[in-house]
Amino acid sequence: MPQTRLRIAVREFSDFENALAEEIALYRAQHAEVEFDPVPLDLHKLYAELFEKEGLRNGTWDIGYITTDWLAEAAGQGALEDLTPYMQQKPVPDWPQGWARSIVEPLYFGDSLYSIPWHDGPECLIYRRDLFEAPKEQQAFRNQYGYDLNPPTTWKQFSDMARFFTRPAEGLYGTLFAAFPDGHNTLYDFALQLWSRGGEFEDENGNALLNTPEAVAALDFYRNTIRDASMCYPEAEKYDSTRSGDVFLSGKVAMMVNWFGFAARCDRPGSALNGRVGIAPIPAAEGRPAASLSVFWTMGIGTGSKHKQAAYDFLHFLTQPELDLGIVKHGTVGVRLSTWRNPELQKRAPAYRRIEEVSLGARRLPRSRNLPAFAEVLNDVATEALSSQVPSAEILKKAQQRIQEKGINFR
Repeated sequence: MPQTRLRIAVREFSDFENALAEEIALYRAQHAEVEFDPVPLDLHKLYAELFEKEGLRNGTWDIGYITTDWLAEAAGQGALEDLTPYMQQKPVPDWPQGWARSIVEPLYFGDSLYSIPWHDGPECLIYRRDLFEAPKEQQAFRNQYGYDLNPPTTWKQFSDMARFFTRPAEGLYGTLFAAFPDGHNTLYDFALQLWSRGGEFEDENGNALLNTPEAVAALDFYRNTIRDASMCYPEAEKYDSTRSGDVFLSGKVAMMVNWFGFAARCDRPGSALNGRVGIAPIPAAEGRPAASLSVFWTMGIGTGSKHKQAAYDFLHFLTQPELDLGIVKHGTVGVRLSTWRNPELQKRAPAYRRIEEVSLGARRLPRSRNLPAFAEVLNDVATEALSSQVPSAEILKKAQQRIQEKGINFR
């Protein structure tokens, strides 16, 4: 029997790879004529394969993992197949009402839909409940700082608590930022620092903006915290979000701002932190509201694929409620409301009791094909800030000059 082989460019991450392997096995049990070639790629290589090498357009990849950061660029390049005609012929059950609007809205460009959601995970504060709720720790913190030990609501409280819990002799550190300069972690962390201080990434005309007082305060806090051994896990600039999540999972960090999925991972069977982790809103500057960020992973079909119908049939298969719920055990985060609201899952992984609330309140980055160019500038900002003594204001002034030279606009 002739075989159809679907090549999938996958975000390199064991949880993603394991979940996709199970989905492929389940699909092939019903469709033995379809073979798969999933290739794990780190973020830089994944982006390069899909866009710089035009792998979606030239047929190298039938299906690609696409973060919502890249969707505007993908749509603008004509790299992704419009799924609307396919969904009209073979509708996805419960679409779109079976997903939160925060999941559905970022995927549409006009009336066109270019990808389906696969893994969600808004940013939140993840903390060790067993530490924060321990009477001995609560008393010691009150004696030292004069107020109660609860999940921090301001960055000042965050710093106090990070110092309080940093005890290298015990193998415990207050916090850890995913500061590896991969063009993503730095962008996400800086966005949260900026928004939580009342700043924005663009002016009223959509021009990218970095030389503001809020941006200086954000960069100062970010670099000072990461470089302060009395607060932060060592060499944070070497850790991306997945590696920093692994450090937290090992019990070495009291709290961190990271993706929801890492809180859910802590509640998996066998985890040393099972039942000992909580999530809370991300801190903000005094008097400012909390800010969260929604960036999630989707799957799209390359316009150059020779197997578009087979690729769509597979994506359609993945949208089934039992598939979405089933892969949660691997550490991925389901995207259907039925998964988020599943009573057994909420009992097994209490973090899911709050994901809908966090997701609906999360902000999104500017939806623009120029976002990757902006992320590259911001990546260099973070790298210089963490490796030099150059004042933050000077670093950001130079970055703004680059932005203007490149003409980066989000409209």
